[in-house]
Amino acid sequence: MAHPTEKTIWAEDWDTLEISGETHRRVLFQDVDMTELIDHGSSFEECHFSNVRFNVSEHRDARFLNCTFTRCSLFEATFEGCKLTGSVFDRCTYGLLKVEGGDWSFAGLRGAELRGSAFHGVRLREADLTGARLEGAELRRCDLSGAVLREADLTRCDLRGSDLSTLDPHTVTIKGAIIDPVQATVIAAALGLDVRD
Repeated sequence: MAHPTEKTIWAEDWDTLEISGETHRRVLFQDVDMTELIDHGSSFEECHFSNVRFNVSEHRDARFLNCTFTRCSLFEATFEGCKLTGSVFDRCTYGLLKVEGGDWSFAGLRGAELRGSAFHGVRLREADLTGARLEGAELRRCDLSGAVLREADLTRCDLRGSDLSTLDPHTVTIKGAIIDPVQATVIAAALGLDVRD
């Protein structure tokens, strides 16, 4: 459920715009073109983005708190050090999304098509990745503690350095996934194997 909004920005062209430190609360962004937008430290709280194009946009130290993204396009979008705590993504397209650092805890990415995307050093505590498609993606050095990965497809996904303590290998597809020796021990234990020196 999206939060109720108090203002609407409709069909505006923010293409190639550069914004810094802007604050938006409970705003509905409808059909806005944010292609190649450069965003430095802006704050969006309880906003709803509907059919917004974030393609090739760059966001650094921005905050999207408890926002809802519906049918948005994030092709080659970059988020560096951003906070998206509690934000929910519904029927969005991602293609080569890049996320460096930041906090995406409690984010809702259920069923997200994230093939080829890269998450590096991201806090994803208790994020909902149920049924997410992560084939060939990168989840490097991510905090996935408490994350819901049921029915996620992690085929050939690079998971090195990430917390896999709550991953149930019986409920995900992990064929060809890349892991490190410590993670191998965690997964072996989850499979009921007796790991010894």
